[in-house]
Amino acid sequence: MKLSVMQENLARGLSVVSRAVSARSTLPVLANVLLKTEDAGLKLTATNLEIGITYWVPGKIESDGATTVPAKLLTDLVNSLQGGDRVDLELGPNETLDVRCGRFESHLKGIDADEFPAIQTTGERPTTRIAQNIFRRALEQTAFAAATDEARPILTGVLCRFEGDTLTLAAADNYRIAVKTIPVLDAVAETSVVVPARALTELMRVLADSDEPVEIVLAQARNQILFHLEGVDLVSRLIDGQFPNYQTVMPKAHTTRAILDREELLRAVRPAALIAHESANIVKLQIGADGEAGITVSANAEIGDHVGQVEAAVEGDGTTIAFNAKYLADVLTNVGAEQFAIELQGPLAPGVFKPIGDDQYVHVVMPVRTTS
Repeated sequence: MKLSVMQENLARGLSVVSRAVSARSTLPVLANVLLKTEDAGLKLTATNLEIGITYWVPGKIESDGATTVPAKLLTDLVNSLQGGDRVDLELGPNETLDVRCGRFESHLKGIDADEFPAIQTTGERPTTRIAQNIFRRALEQTAFAAATDEARPILTGVLCRFEGDTLTLAAADNYRIAVKTIPVLDAVAETSVVVPARALTELMRVLADSDEPVEIVLAQARNQILFHLEGVDLVSRLIDGQFPNYQTVMPKAHTTRAILDREELLRAVRPAALIAHESANIVKLQIGADGEAGITVSANAEIGDHVGQVEAAVEGDGTTIAFNAKYLADVLTNVGAEQFAIELQGPLAPGVFKPIGDDQYVHVVMPVRTTS
């Protein structure tokens, strides 16, 4: 293997694929990145056996070949080189990769490419396609709500329900639910899969803010899903199991509705959260009845207290409800609408957050029981 690539292209590719490198594995090769000449360029691949990312780097190939070298070492080495320079890669004896750039030369000990796990690549007909900007915004609004605790593995994933010309994404832990419906470019038969939230978070990093489509390929065995865009493939295993029927806990009615500025509420929640951090992370919202002043955001702890006022247009009964400060901040940070509607049905029923102007998104947060 002998080839030349530009430093910035190689650095960009390594930064993308290294997100899939296994941090803890009994297989040494999983700490490596696979370098393989293909299609008049260099194909970089990394995997942790849950997700795999492939990135194509344009280059000038003199001879074909493949090897694997430590991903972090190669990434740090390439990042230390001068941008705009040419990097020459040549595989020598005993799986030693020669890396040359200007007057610098390094030799990295590698592992045979045959020991690297096989990663699915494009080839099957796409199941459907979605505009990258639409898909990325939908993932930003949902994936953060998935559970991080492995006690219920199914909740560490995002339910993807394809139905005709729409895709509904749903993520939930035991305390909140985020649901978003978006259009797809190719109608598809009704099917549901659960994709690890971590894989979708990595996909967000490579999706562009453009109308260009990302192709989605569901493996025939229904054990993997592949996302393909120009120069990048991301493949993920699917999570087995039945995703909970979240629709049964979505409130159908409300007795209080408040419309307010998202940024203003977030500014009130942030300092309250600092105090709440010392006392079970509880923040209270006191909502006035029809015609009364808007919303009072408060937090109390032994270390101190905080009160903030937020203007709001209120319809219905006044009420007081307590939420985990983190869950409030998460939805207000990740969903970028100018205004939100908060719908409540008393202090013990779930709170519903809806961005004004987007009837395809809903976020439900479970309240916290308090002594007062």
